[in-house]
Amino acid sequence: MSDFSKHPRLLTAQSAKLIDLKAQDKFGISTLILMENAGARVAAATVGFCRTKKIAIFCGKGNNGGDGFVAARHLLTCGIKPDIFLADRISQVENEARTNLEILRRLKSKIIEVTTQNIFSIKISKYGLIIDALLGVGLSGEVRGIYKDLITLINSSQAHIISVDIPSGLDATTGKILGACVKADKTVTFVAKKRGMVFGEGPKYCGKIVVADLGLPL
Repeated sequence: MSDFSKHPRLLTAQSAKLIDLKAQDKFGISTLILMENAGARVAAATVGFCRTKKIAIFCGKGNNGGDGFVAARHLLTCGIKPDIFLADRISQVENEARTNLEILRRLKSKIIEVTTQNIFSIKISKYGLIIDALLGVGLSGEVRGIYKDLITLINSSQAHIISVDIPSGLDATTGKILGACVKADKTVTFVAKKRGMVFGEGPKYCGKIVVADLGLPL
């Protein structure tokens, strides 16, 4: 059994959540601010690639997807127009993620809702860069449905893949694959590495890990 105590700066899914709560309750840093900082860091990590490559951003309906929406907006400000895919209905996106989704819609960005009917029409081979913002560190159950199908689709591409915070489908605490997992070339994670990136299957799926600052000390 892996000795997590030898890696005191690695975060579990629970400790990552507690840091977010501390940011809000103790420092008054809202989830919206954290999401803005996260998305900006992801965009900054991709600009060098997407100047010459077609880019797709796959977003879930939660905060990880919200990070993806922010990244899309920052890329737009750089003159880069990504294709934005949502693994759910727009009506199912809530809270801070919805706020950032609505900003994109006001900027006239097209949000493509992915369904079991239209997923096969996605021409994944035309993308040179994919941002995976489907599922974050809060994932606990097995990946199913359209999320699993999208992970399979992403992994079938020849694109350079960047995951937001953690590859979708990887258990942030144990490194276990929860049914299916994006195999990233780079993972832009926030505040500190997650334990699941170091143990279990994590090292095989995270690629190069970049720890990005969110303006919040660990």
